[in-house]
Amino acid sequence: MRTRKPKTFRLPKGWPSRVRSAILHVISLAQYAAVSTRSWAADSVNARVRLRAEREGLRQELALFQEELRIHRARMASIPPHRRPFYRPTERLAILELRAARGWSLQQTAEALLVTPATVGSWMKRLEDDGADALVQVRTPVNRFPDFVRYTIQRLQTLCPTLGKKKLAEVLARAGLHLATTTIGRIRKERPTPGPLVRPQCRKKVGSVVTAKRPNHVWHVDITVIPTQMGFWCPWLPFALPQTWPFCWWLAVVLDHYSRRALGLALFRSAPTSVDLRTFLGRTILAVGSAPRHLISDKGRQFFPSKRYRRWCKRHGIKPRFGAVGQHGSIAVIERFIRTLKEALRFEAVLTRRSIMLRNLVRSIEWYNEQRPHSGRGGCTPNELYFGRFPAHRRPRIEPRPNWPRSSPCARPRVLVAGKPGARFHVEIERVDGQRHLPIVRLRRAA
Repeated sequence: MRTRKPKTFRLPKGWPSRVRSAILHVISLAQYAAVSTRSWAADSVNARVRLRAEREGLRQELALFQEELRIHRARMASIPPHRRPFYRPTERLAILELRAARGWSLQQTAEALLVTPATVGSWMKRLEDDGADALVQVRTPVNRFPDFVRYTIQRLQTLCPTLGKKKLAEVLARAGLHLATTTIGRIRKERPTPGPLVRPQCRKKVGSVVTAKRPNHVWHVDITVIPTQMGFWCPWLPFALPQTWPFCWWLAVVLDHYSRRALGLALFRSAPTSVDLRTFLGRTILAVGSAPRHLISDKGRQFFPSKRYRRWCKRHGIKPRFGAVGQHGSIAVIERFIRTLKEALRFEAVLTRRSIMLRNLVRSIEWYNEQRPHSGRGGCTPNELYFGRFPAHRRPRIEPRPNWPRSSPCARPRVLVAGKPGARFHVEIERVDGQRHLPIVRLRRAA
């Protein structure tokens, strides 16, 4: 029997270029008419009309969801299997639950979810594995923190951008919330993993090593330059500005090695002399009320080989010690403190007025001593170690996970739970003199 060819219609001239737009307009107009009609039927006094409108609405929603699923499947199917994103442990359990409800075989499950039958089979074999690294996990793990904890960490990172993940963990531990550094890093969306670490070559130790056993046992002293501009470069010879005021300030600081507490500072307009530093050290000893047993410095001309400096140390019962020349890290403790201080001053204007500059320095150092936890001292602040206070991060903590067993350990340091698990809280951030880079974080229990 001869089949007829379908008739073709010639479209008006210029119309084919607007076919795609016309399709979208037709669908929108049809949706507009359907919603208008369905809304009238939903308000009808006849129950059968209302049920009919509800049924038609559900059918339309089901058709739209099926189209969405088809689009998603088409996109995933275009990706090679080995490059498709992996299902999370909770989603794997949801797939196995769906398989049980549908009665699917391994092949049917694999075809529906775009995985291989061997993958589904391995999930079934490891269904009873326990622990954080289990291949299949329950939908709401016991150790999962509530969403408000994640929101708190993200807000703190926004409001306190100078705090890293480790420092943020120590600050929250002092406030009563103990989170692991990896947990905070994951919530903050960690940066790309750096390359493999290269072990530095071992260097031979020169001389004896002094270990600080108590406050005021070992002190560090050093001087540094704080430019009032962005740097010292200039386009004329010798291509550098003179390192004197008003182009920079010279800062001298004294640090206690045991507690990492800054004991004193002095501000100079030009490079200080040995007499200036001895006067500064004498004022610091009078303010503290005790002289150190050892005083560590570099081999600058103010300290070495000054005989007057050695005589001054001997008169005060101090043994001077000097860092190695040309070796980075020989006086690493005070160098790290100076770096922290300069990072804090980046958020403030380095002014040429001495009184304002000195006020900014004192404010930053007071915050450092009282509020900044020190990683090298287990999260304690310098003042807590220096004055022998009980560390704030050792107090009973807040546990926001409602199903967390009280006997299970938490992130270090391991402390007891205050009250019942599942407590809610809100964050209070106080800033020293309104400075954004000097935050004081507190957690208050929600009513």
